[in-house]
Amino acid sequence: MALDQQGWRTQRQGGESLSHFVTRAVREAIVGGQLAPGERIPQEQIATALDVSRIPVREALRQLESEGLVHLTPNSFARVAKLDIAEVSEIYLMRERLEPLAIELSMPGLTEGHLRHLGNLRDDIETNRDNSETVLQLDRDFHLACYEGAPPRIRRLVGDFWNATQHVRRAYRNTVRPDDEEHEVMRAEHYLIYVALKEGDSEQAGALLRSHIARTRVRLERELSCGA
Repeated sequence: MALDQQGWRTQRQGGESLSHFVTRAVREAIVGGQLAPGERIPQEQIATALDVSRIPVREALRQLESEGLVHLTPNSFARVAKLDIAEVSEIYLMRERLEPLAIELSMPGLTEGHLRHLGNLRDDIETNRDNSETVLQLDRDFHLACYEGAPPRIRRLVGDFWNATQHVRRAYRNTVRPDDEEHEVMRAEHYLIYVALKEGDSEQAGALLRSHIARTRVRLERELSCGA
């Protein structure tokens, strides 16, 4: 998958270090699907596109390797990490336990503004159900927005898990048709999680979330096994 100058929409933020900016840009390219799993990462092209030297690009790749997004081999090329079925299952099993805790810790910190945003995201998923890439991003936004009130460390852990499996979720989402009952189940689960948060029922929200993630894991395992 080739990267071109127009493919880099990330802008450096005020006060952001060069290393952090490049790391964020490359991370977004991987998570957004511009760089595919197993693909060689064009360091020189990235440096040119972002108007930086190769030094911050190399620093960014080392950081992304620690996040599980990049595979570095000495005296060879950097590549986007590619997970196998066992690794995907492991991450989802950890998510099944971590994210219910995250939503429980998040609930006291969620404001009316947060809840309105969650409701809008839920509605947007329904409105854009015919666009799999848009639904993929909105689904991610909905879940991560549920944890906005949680401590930063747990949010970072959850974000790393989501980033590492985004390409798998993209492949999975492309198998779901707009009229597939899977979409209706996802829609219903999002609604119930949203209602539980509005009602302040962290136990119910956590139980719904764990079931939601487990069901996705089972279907992913099935899809990946069939494609292996």
